[in-house]
Amino acid sequence: GTVPGFIGFGTSQSDLGYIPAVQGAEEIDSLVDADFRMVLRKLSKRDITTKLKAMQEFGTMCKEREVEVVKGVLPYWPRIYCKISLDHDRRVREATQQSFEQLILKVKKHLAPYLKSIMGYWLIAQCDTYSPAASAAKVAFEKAFPSSKQPEALVFCKDEILNVLQDHLLKETPDTLSDPQTVPEEEREAKFFRILTCSLLALKKLLSMLPKREMHSLEEKLMPLLSQNKFWKYGKHNVPQVRSAFFELASALCQYLPELVKAEAPRVCPAVLLSIDDSDAVVCPALWEAVLYAITTIEDCWSHVNAKKGVLPKLWTVLREGGRGLATVIYPNLLPFISKVPPGIAEPKLEYFRTFFSSIIQGLSSERAIASPSESSAIITAFMECLRFVILQKIGEEDDQRQIHQMLIYDQLIPLTDAVLKEPRLQNGPLFYQIAETLSCWEAKAELSNDNGTDEVFKKLLSDFWGHLLKMCVLHVDTLDADEKSLFAISSMLEILQNPKRATKPNRKSLKIRFRDEDESERNTENGRLTEVRNIDSEMQADLWHSSLLRKEPLENLVCNLAELSIVYVNEQKSEQHLKFLSALLNYFSSNKVFQVLLEQRNDASSAQAESQNEMKAYHESPSVQFLYVNLITWLKEDWRKDTHFLVDVLYSVLNCCNSNDERKIILDDLTKVWLIIRIISLLVVLADDLCHLGLKPMAASSESPSSERWTLLSLVLSQHIKNESLIGETFVEKIIDKLQAALSKAKDLSEAGNTEPSVSFICDVASSFFSSVKGCLLMPSSEDLLLTIFQLCAQRQDAMHLTDLLVCKLKHTWMSGVSSLVRQLRSMQKQSTFLHKSALWVKNQIQSSSLDVKSLQVLISAVSDLLSKLMEADGQSGYLVGAYVERVMPNKTEWGKLRESLFTEWMHKPLLEGRLSINCEPLRSCVKLCGTTKLPGHLCTSALLSKMVLLVLENVAELLYSLQWIEELENPPHLLLEYHHMLEEMHITYEKFSTLSNTTSLQQTIFDRSEEHGRLWSLTMAKVIRVENTVSCEKKQLFKTTDGFLPLTEGRLHTLQCLSPFLIEEEKKELVFHCVAKLTTCTQTELSSTDGAFGCLSILNSCLNDRSIDCGHLLPGILKIIMSWKNDNEDSFLFSCNLKETSAQLLGFNIEMIRYLPLLLKYSTAPLADNEWDFIMCSMLAWLETTSENCSLYHVPLVQIFACVSCDLASALSAYFEAAAPETTENLPVNLISEWKEFFSEGIHNLLLPLLVKVTETKNASEGPFQNSVLTSLGEALTYISKDQLLNHKLPAKFVAGQKTNLPDKLQTLLNTLSPLLLFRSRPIQISVYHMLYKLMPELPKFDDEDLKSYGDEEEESALSPPAALMSVLATQELLLENILECIPVGEFAVIQPLSDEFCLVLGYLLTWKLTLAFFKAASSQLRVLYSQYLRRTKSLNKLLYHLFRLMPENPVSSGPTSEVPYIDTKTFFTEELHLDVKGTGVLSSQIPHLACSVYHITLKDLPAMVRLWWNSCEKRVFNVVDKFTSKYVSSVLSSQEITSVQNSTQLLSGMMVKARSAAREVIATYSVEDIFIELIIQLPSNYPLGSITVESGKRVGVAVQQWRNWMLQLSTYLTHQNGSIMDGLSLWKNNVDKRFEGIEDCMICFSVIHGSNYSLPKKACRTCKKKFHSACLYKWFTSSNKSTCPLCRETFF
Repeated sequence: GTVPGFIGFGTSQSDLGYIPAVQGAEEIDSLVDADFRMVLRKLSKRDITTKLKAMQEFGTMCKEREVEVVKGVLPYWPRIYCKISLDHDRRVREATQQSFEQLILKVKKHLAPYLKSIMGYWLIAQCDTYSPAASAAKVAFEKAFPSSKQPEALVFCKDEILNVLQDHLLKETPDTLSDPQTVPEEEREAKFFRILTCSLLALKKLLSMLPKREMHSLEEKLMPLLSQNKFWKYGKHNVPQVRSAFFELASALCQYLPELVKAEAPRVCPAVLLSIDDSDAVVCPALWEAVLYAITTIEDCWSHVNAKKGVLPKLWTVLREGGRGLATVIYPNLLPFISKVPPGIAEPKLEYFRTFFSSIIQGLSSERAIASPSESSAIITAFMECLRFVILQKIGEEDDQRQIHQMLIYDQLIPLTDAVLKEPRLQNGPLFYQIAETLSCWEAKAELSNDNGTDEVFKKLLSDFWGHLLKMCVLHVDTLDADEKSLFAISSMLEILQNPKRATKPNRKSLKIRFRDEDESERNTENGRLTEVRNIDSEMQADLWHSSLLRKEPLENLVCNLAELSIVYVNEQKSEQHLKFLSALLNYFSSNKVFQVLLEQRNDASSAQAESQNEMKAYHESPSVQFLYVNLITWLKEDWRKDTHFLVDVLYSVLNCCNSNDERKIILDDLTKVWLIIRIISLLVVLADDLCHLGLKPMAASSESPSSERWTLLSLVLSQHIKNESLIGETFVEKIIDKLQAALSKAKDLSEAGNTEPSVSFICDVASSFFSSVKGCLLMPSSEDLLLTIFQLCAQRQDAMHLTDLLVCKLKHTWMSGVSSLVRQLRSMQKQSTFLHKSALWVKNQIQSSSLDVKSLQVLISAVSDLLSKLMEADGQSGYLVGAYVERVMPNKTEWGKLRESLFTEWMHKPLLEGRLSINCEPLRSCVKLCGTTKLPGHLCTSALLSKMVLLVLENVAELLYSLQWIEELENPPHLLLEYHHMLEEMHITYEKFSTLSNTTSLQQTIFDRSEEHGRLWSLTMAKVIRVENTVSCEKKQLFKTTDGFLPLTEGRLHTLQCLSPFLIEEEKKELVFHCVAKLTTCTQTELSSTDGAFGCLSILNSCLNDRSIDCGHLLPGILKIIMSWKNDNEDSFLFSCNLKETSAQLLGFNIEMIRYLPLLLKYSTAPLADNEWDFIMCSMLAWLETTSENCSLYHVPLVQIFACVSCDLASALSAYFEAAAPETTENLPVNLISEWKEFFSEGIHNLLLPLLVKVTETKNASEGPFQNSVLTSLGEALTYISKDQLLNHKLPAKFVAGQKTNLPDKLQTLLNTLSPLLLFRSRPIQISVYHMLYKLMPELPKFDDEDLKSYGDEEEESALSPPAALMSVLATQELLLENILECIPVGEFAVIQPLSDEFCLVLGYLLTWKLTLAFFKAASSQLRVLYSQYLRRTKSLNKLLYHLFRLMPENPVSSGPTSEVPYIDTKTFFTEELHLDVKGTGVLSSQIPHLACSVYHITLKDLPAMVRLWWNSCEKRVFNVVDKFTSKYVSSVLSSQEITSVQNSTQLLSGMMVKARSAAREVIATYSVEDIFIELIIQLPSNYPLGSITVESGKRVGVAVQQWRNWMLQLSTYLTHQNGSIMDGLSLWKNNVDKRFEGIEDCMICFSVIHGSNYSLPKKACRTCKKKFHSACLYKWFTSSNKSTCPLCRETFF
């Protein structure tokens, strides 16, 4: 056929019948109205919006234009309609149908000639998958043809329609329907699948609308389509809409063309039946309709498929999966489906039905089915329908039928019921109603006696059902922990089985109750309600007595059995759920028979009860009344019951069974007496409960007064006594106290303060009066629980509890008065208190759980202190209660151990790095980040609380010191721990406080013992205590007096000695050193790395030497010889150039101590070292550095990190040694050592470390923890010693940036590109180190821009040149980040930057980048400076810097100490003191940023005065004043004196000019003489130099005209104001200008100067008319300001 997308280019001429050939554009132009012509052209465009608007416009025009004009369009409409009605955009399709409707309404019958061309596409449009488009097409169709004429219209176009549809279904492809060149594949496929779907649905529509007489001819026409395999494959199409349409068409074929379908049965049946497991929601309804049509229409359909292999297994799978979410669609079709399955297929029947029903039950148990009420209802309904259907079938032999019936009851129906009873979500479903309906049906069949024995079959069926149901119910009831929901479900089921009409059916429609007399009910609602109740009751009775005996007997028997079981559990086990179940049973089945069964269960009661039961029998014949007196009243009296309403239901059941109203009256009178007492007391409990709940809800102010009266009543009931007896029973007192306690517990969890306050306040009042007035009240468990709850409320943070301070005071008063009463009662009663026990455990749990922050801990400590003070008052001298309480709170030894272990091992970093401790084993755990925590570790809480509780118990104070030492050792303790420290000081929990209270000797001994045993943090704690006490006892010194004292060395002893060493006098240290050296000389190879061997001795040696020099320098080279001998004997122990992955911690520790020893040797050795010893030190250092470099991936291992640090430190020590070596030292060194160091070793160090720096910073993040930072610190320190030449000859991989403008050589550019970004690295050591390296390079860089200088300056506009691009890109990034941090702080306000925070690193990097830029600037020539400063002016970078500096510089930049009070004495400020930037940060970090900011400001003013002046003048008034005041006060004097001094000390020789300076007057005098001319200039510096203008005054002058003289003074003033340099630079520039003037070069006639004031160029641009020359920059400015291009002098056009 033709391609609708390209109509008129068809392959076959015969197909042009339904799509006309395209007519030429000229003909369209001549025949169609001009407006329509425009619209039709727009419709052929590709753009969707254009098409949509054009179609809407077309519809409007059809509506508004005359008929004749519109008729002119008709010849062209079919072509457009056929194409555009299939458009991909649904809005276009909808608009097309709406416009078509307008066309039809206008042209009416004139459309007839074109119908055949359009009808096929029109029918497809009516089946559009987009509903609005389909509706619009249907409306147009109905407007064109009345409903009676529609079939005739379709008959008229039948052949054309079928041609179009068959083409679409058999011939078309996505690529023929849309142009592959312009339409995306996805869109092409979507359009093709939509047209397939619509074509199938259109064929169905055609079948349904054609008259019957046409069907025969249609069969012939459809044969070509149905004979194609492609058509039948649509049933398996991967698009659900296509499959759905196919199955709808299959149903229509079965309905309208049954004979054709029968003929095609071999294709139809497999296509439909084998798809029965299609689980798509779109396909399923159509599929099942087709399945039912197929099996109904085609008698032999099952012969065309293999049912047992192909169809039924698929159906079972669908059923087992619960219909896959489509149960409401699939399951209603199951009954008609199985009714049509022929007997041959369903053999053997027993297995067939078992599989069918089991699959349904399995499907019901799927989560999706259970969760959806509609799905589960559909499954249950289908199950019961099919069950009834199967049972009503006559199935073969009697035996077979009985077997099937038994299977259906025992294996299917009963398990289904059981499953529903167990699943609460299914209990409200339709199953019980369905069972009741089914039973009614079976009972009706059983009561009809007939000859074929059907009644017997159904009687047997019923007896089987009731028997199995009884067994199943017994299984649910006969267990102590029976599920309450299951019991409730059983009672509901029995109620429904008894009377389905009485029970409320679940129905979506609202239920209406019909009254007996409607008129009466309308008049009196109350009467109506009574009537309703009576109606229902009487109906129930009638149904119960008149129901079939087949139902009544087994049901009553079942109820009796279950009631009998329940009463046993109630009597023997006090089971409340069984009692509720019994209540429900009696509610529905209140017959004397049931009560009789219940009474018989009391036969095993005691003889006294049996006697009273016999008496009861005499008075009351009725079993129900006997049950009332024997059982029910007993239950009512039991006060432990929380809920008693169901017992009232039992009472109603009893009354219902009474024979007369008189009997009911007697019973009620008896009950009232018992009931009143119980009820009043119960009401009090309910009152307590209500009041508590009322208080916990939002309430109006008006409701408070009655509440307060009720609270008073409750208080009186609890606290008043008669003859020392409580007004109400103790049990009820406990109940009321329980309610109060529960309410308070709930108040703990509520968040809104307003809700809980009144209730909590009232509870306090009640509790207070109860505690103080009731004797022995606090020994009740519930009272102690209430006291504990109040204590807990007070011991937790109030802002978390949302309680006001007043209320907290009230609570505190309540619990303290309660504790006082409790202690008094304990003393008199000699009993244990659960309050003290529970509160101690609660406190212990709180402090050990690590869930407290500082404020919470403070509140808890205060509460416990108050409690202890109460206990101490009560204890007197004995201290028994306090001791017991402390003992309960105190952790045992194991718990202490766990608490200490839970402290993060981050503390080890500092002491290990500083060498105060040495370790040769891995720490227990890797570092955990501490900064993220908001809760205090358990050890800190526990030690703080116990130290406060009893400062006398040594254990606790020792642990507190351990906690504090842990905090001290952390490098950057989080704010949380600093807050904790402050809290301890506030609460006086300190060592100083302890030492004032008692002697600390025993405490010191405890800590010393622990240090010797455990070492590590205990040793550091010991050192801290010794530092505070400032003494070392002799006992401690005994440890190292003799060799036996400290041998064998353990980790504990080693750490103890290391921490003791700083406190020893020189003799003691020497003795210790001698012991160690002696031990070292005797060490065997196996002992090298052990704690008791060389490692331990070297560690102690290093500790002794580290502190200060002791006079044993002569021993040190000897130790080096010992180390060298170890290397010769066992080189494997030295970690030279090796991988550390498999290396033991012991070897690492040993090497670390050896490396640590070598810098100490260099520092303290008095004897010169031999050649081989120097070789050993240098070669070892390089080998260890190689190991460090190779193992950077292992830096997360603590000991590897320490190894890396000490290796780099050794390299730094050697570099520093050779850099600072004095001549006398050098003489004692081996001859070639220094040259070897410079040429080989130093270069070796930096060739290893520079790439390592790049590698580490690429792969690691500085925030990884303190260890990582320490490696960077040591590495950075070592790299600061790198020389400029070594930097320039680096071996780093090339690194270039695309688009980067540079004049630098590749090697230098690589270095800048590699190092500059590290100024952004979030680690201070790296930033400082990189700064030092780059600083050495800065003077080298400007010379590379000199060569390009010639290309600048002659351009008309002001030229600019960027400082090094690598630095500028880093600066741009920093500016963006800094803007976010500082923008909210006003200029002039000091921003405090937290040391070592991310902000600190960012600001530091920014200021260092500027220091480098300014150093670069200073090294540049004056001409280059102009270009660089122009760049800075354009980017506004300098302006940003100056604004930031005035946020970072302190208001009072005093360097150290307070301002001197004595006037005229210079104060040290950040401007007078030099800034030392050390990698290791020896200075105070908090002052580094302010000092650095001042330093940058100082350099900026010095080197870029003109730019700063320009910025200052453009500032707003407030900033202007701030800058002026600050600069005048702190900077100007420093800069002026420096400027004057530099003039005095200047070595710059200016021939013909003499320069002198007067420091006191801040003046510079320049004298210029040439031939007969003599000029004297006086330059005066302002008080706010360099912000203010420098004034130039006239001195003596000879031989110069006045005008020329003024010009020259003006020029000098301009130079000094606008050039970024010193006064000497300005004078030099001025002298050059004057010299040029004398050389005959004319002035520029715009600026009247030879040399340009800012870019120092000469006048070069000449006017062709007047021949005068001008500076390029001056001309450019002249042209732009005057908006003309004429010469400033002769006014001719300037070429």
